[in-house]
Amino acid sequence: MEKEQLLMLPGPVPMPERVRYAMMRQAINHRSAEFGAVYADCVRVLKSVFGTANDLFVISGSGTAGMEAAVANFGRDREIACLVNGKFGERLFKISQRYGKAHEVASEWGTPLNLEALEGRLEQGAEVVTLVHNETSAGIKNPAQEVGRLARKHDALFVMDGITSIGGDVVEADSWGVDVAIVGSQKCLAAPAGLAAVSVSSKAWERLCKNPPYYLDLAAYKKSAGGTPMETPYTPAVPLFLALREACLMVEEEGISNRIARHRRMAGAVRAAAGAWGLSLFPTIDGRHEYSNTVTAISYPAGVRDSEMRDIIKKMGIIIAGGQDHLKGKIFRIGSMGAIGAPEILATVAATQYALTKLGYKVQGDGVQAASEVLG
Repeated sequence: MEKEQLLMLPGPVPMPERVRYAMMRQAINHRSAEFGAVYADCVRVLKSVFGTANDLFVISGSGTAGMEAAVANFGRDREIACLVNGKFGERLFKISQRYGKAHEVASEWGTPLNLEALEGRLEQGAEVVTLVHNETSAGIKNPAQEVGRLARKHDALFVMDGITSIGGDVVEADSWGVDVAIVGSQKCLAAPAGLAAVSVSSKAWERLCKNPPYYLDLAAYKKSAGGTPMETPYTPAVPLFLALREACLMVEEEGISNRIARHRRMAGAVRAAAGAWGLSLFPTIDGRHEYSNTVTAISYPAGVRDSEMRDIIKKMGIIIAGGQDHLKGKIFRIGSMGAIGAPEILATVAATQYALTKLGYKVQGDGVQAASEVLG
């Protein structure tokens, strides 16, 4: 039997057995009390993970569907200031261009957000701000709390993509002033891809746009979720909901603070390994943002080709990510999100160290030992 590959990506991530098994049962009626209880469990746990008491809904669609739902329902025909310092910030900007009057507030990938330019846009009348909290394309975490403060100051709606931070890092949507927050199922929650959860504040509901998209009409989700049993307005991906519920119960059992601490420890181990090898993290952090705790981006040393290194690691049964767009060939990325622990991190570090040395790079120290010290 073919051996399963270990996905050490910034999503999708390995799914625990009980999450996979939850999808194997016979179909159930999505208008039944049984499905309603499944949905209610997901919402209950996700609210605690989002740090919100706001309405929360689960959409059958990827994280990008959640991003589009946020913009289409609350940004249509409005001035939108889109903070961009990576690929997914760019995606929110491109979505916003389709619905509103979008203004890109751009920085180089992996560099600090231009908050001065953001404030300028807000002073000029921007009504919505979009932000990617954890930008996996560059391995960084952006200052959501500071962005929320600026949005509140100018009475703008704050839309936050928390797709790769919610469930793996501290997120306090309500206290940060996030009006619409989004998570994807296949990231830190360690569920299968194909679901997005979206939370919506009362302030956002007051500014709901006219003529929302049909399938992504969040008012329709609110109406269906408010009944007994809880429902979705359209046929949901029932097996994925069953798996998400199991993943959420695992989050609850572990405790969100413990889960966040584990994610930090795993990322710290990867960063320690990179330091031992003598490799630079990407980007250079200068205090305006932080390194991500769910993915680590590492710059390639001269002479090591991306395709060759990742191919060696793949043959060992482990998949890591390369760079995207203009960062292709310049960085590689190791995910540390989901339900993984020390065995997966150490296996990945060992395989990466082997690949580096096989391709002629002389590591300065033992990355496995350095990672082990963090994990131990």
